[in-house]
Amino acid sequence: MSTMSEYLETLRGKSIAVIGMGVSNTPLLRTLLRADLKVTVCDKAPRERVEEQAAELESLGAKLRLGPDYLVKLHKFDVIFRTPGLSPNTPELRYAAEKGSTLTSEMELFFQLCPCRIIGVTGSDGKTTTTTLISEFLKEAGLNVYLGGNIGRPLLPDVDGMSPEDVAVVELSSFQLMTMDRSPNVAVFTNLSPNHLDYHHTMEEYTAAKMNIFLHQKPEDCAVFNYDNDITRSLSKKASGKVTYFSRQVSLEEKGVCLGPNYPEGQAIWLSNQQGHRLVLPLSDIRIPGVHNIENYMAAIAAVDGIVPDKCVRAVAQRFTGVEHRIELVRELDGVKYYNDSIGTSPTRTMACLDSFNQKLIIIAGGYDKGVPFTQLGMAIVEKVKVLILTGDTAPAIKKAVEEADGYAESGLRIIETEDLVSAVSAAQNAAQKGDVVVLSPACAAFDRFKNFMERGKVFKQLVNNLL
Repeated sequence: MSTMSEYLETLRGKSIAVIGMGVSNTPLLRTLLRADLKVTVCDKAPRERVEEQAAELESLGAKLRLGPDYLVKLHKFDVIFRTPGLSPNTPELRYAAEKGSTLTSEMELFFQLCPCRIIGVTGSDGKTTTTTLISEFLKEAGLNVYLGGNIGRPLLPDVDGMSPEDVAVVELSSFQLMTMDRSPNVAVFTNLSPNHLDYHHTMEEYTAAKMNIFLHQKPEDCAVFNYDNDITRSLSKKASGKVTYFSRQVSLEEKGVCLGPNYPEGQAIWLSNQQGHRLVLPLSDIRIPGVHNIENYMAAIAAVDGIVPDKCVRAVAQRFTGVEHRIELVRELDGVKYYNDSIGTSPTRTMACLDSFNQKLIIIAGGYDKGVPFTQLGMAIVEKVKVLILTGDTAPAIKKAVEEADGYAESGLRIIETEDLVSAVSAAQNAAQKGDVVVLSPACAAFDRFKNFMERGKVFKQLVNNLL
């Protein structure tokens, strides 16, 4: 491990390309340019779309390569920082690597320079809530915590201010993990199901990327796996560090986190380790709805075992009301509750949302096509939805999956197709009666109409709050 200044010295005299001028790379760019290094910024956006940022980077000494030819002659650079959104299998990147260019990323550099313990979280679903819970547990215990990564905040600018006693809690996407050759000290693997197949093309490539969260661990490191997920349970056999499981479905007698019925007020989360069994958290203390959030708590509890006292876990649970865009109650109007679950960017996320309510719902779904099948979602919708409102590119595919699901003909399910989110919210209000629950849980990414799921969620909340 070296300091940032020592690393920057190794780059002096080299030609550097930074691909992408988005959120994750902006602090990196400023750091490189302030060190007076030779940096070219490559981005597919045309100049007119990024004029303000482009002008700032040029004022700091950067050269710009913008527009459709942004990857031309990439192999001429000595060092290339990849944006997570660009696959390392892109022909230009592969050719550059073959010609001797060093390929890296902001996250890989952070892992190289971070002086403190790192807890990393990945999975198809539940990453952000689990990462946030771990961070809250650690802060409640009095530790100095740095929270970031795929959750929205790059941590590289904080490296020089970190001490060995601190803890970095990092959400890691498959895009970030794909080329990682280091793993966190504690790795949490929440679950795995088909996702992002527009980017990875095959489930095998997607799985291989996720595995980097634990493949490079040392024997003294710890990896936490979802025992109930067939894929993660199987992958745990490849871990080189200590393995801990969490399970909502089975009792983990020897080592792990599971549910136990032996509590006067109902079920609770228990932890088993070498010291024996102990009750950590009554389920009645958890304020966020859904069995998937019980699993998120289990994963987070397993990650901080031996670091955070149980009383701190309970204190957080009793006040934590969730992360924005995750089954977030927006308002109640005329006896109808409206929830924002814009984070529902995959069928499994939306199915977990459906499981969080004890009544049939009015659901708004549809969005960008990631190449993920909707067969299982169609079955869940038939069982748990009374009105399905579709919008976005995937609307026809979701409708087809629902209509082909067993029980659809006799379900009484009503399907409404709309042009956009504005008309979808209006249709939901018109269809809803007192006591109904309306949820935006698209089962798809937002890129067909929005910049990301956060923008989609904010627009939905604004539309709902404007209803009369």
